[in-house]
Amino acid sequence: MIPAEFQLEPLTSRTVIPPVLRIALPNKGRLAQDTRELFNDAGLEVRASSDRALKASLGADFEAIFVRAQDIPEFVSDGAADAGVTGLDLIAENRRGVVSRLDLGFGKCRLSMAAREESGVDDFCQLPPRSRVATAFPNITARFCAEAGLDLEIVPISGAAEIAPHLGIADVIVDLVSTGSTLKTNGLREIGTIMQSTAQLVVAENRTAWPAAKETALQELCTALESVTSARGQRYLMANVPRDRLDEVRQVLPGLNGPTVIDVLDGGRHVAVHAVVAASAIYRTIADLKAIGGEGILVTRIERLMR
Repeated sequence: MIPAEFQLEPLTSRTVIPPVLRIALPNKGRLAQDTRELFNDAGLEVRASSDRALKASLGADFEAIFVRAQDIPEFVSDGAADAGVTGLDLIAENRRGVVSRLDLGFGKCRLSMAAREESGVDDFCQLPPRSRVATAFPNITARFCAEAGLDLEIVPISGAAEIAPHLGIADVIVDLVSTGSTLKTNGLREIGTIMQSTAQLVVAENRTAWPAAKETALQELCTALESVTSARGQRYLMANVPRDRLDEVRQVLPGLNGPTVIDVLDGGRHVAVHAVVAASAIYRTIADLKAIGGEGILVTRIERLMR
């Protein structure tokens, strides 16, 4: 049941025309923080009247509503929101009629099966029949067991899965894992990965009746968000290099479509090269450029990148 405050009202002569798209965003946690940061960087600043507001403006064409991340697939599939941001794990667990329109890249984690350190089990295939597995993801776990041919008894829980094996509630657990430090702290270790998850921008599957204005707004939203996610982890590099070493420069700076080469007013001895480089490769790239005579090397961050 969608709360009354999120249900659409019929237009009257005094009704203000609503934004083109209503977007459901997570209301708390790290996923909520990362989502707000992404929207702000994309130029869609979340402007709420207070920290506890249920709605916020994202500009003239977009409005945000704040709900639990696990409820977002339902809000989107039922039409209370036109789009939403939630984890791939929650989409798979809810099994609502939504599809991912854009992988946002953050919120990376994996849904894994874990057993006690002293259990002697190294792989889920070693689990005895009718072993009990505690999880807040019973639907995903059931599908995985069926596909893997595992005869396990699922014990649904709402949280604190790590304690279940130590209390005798279950033999193993299925839970979200980021670094694995929480499992280690609680005397557990992974024995198999069920799925990888990141944050997704989702829309309803059955949106064939959408007006053209909504589809246009959705595409503009995707373009704005993707321009930010594409820029993350990338750097813009500029350098002056000897003209007679350009063949080597092309090996060092492949860029998106090869480096951009610009003449330098020094009699033709040097050219300026510009390229987008992965942040993780900057150290080696600078060293390679200097080795072939590069100088005046400048590296800057990129706010947006349209591929």
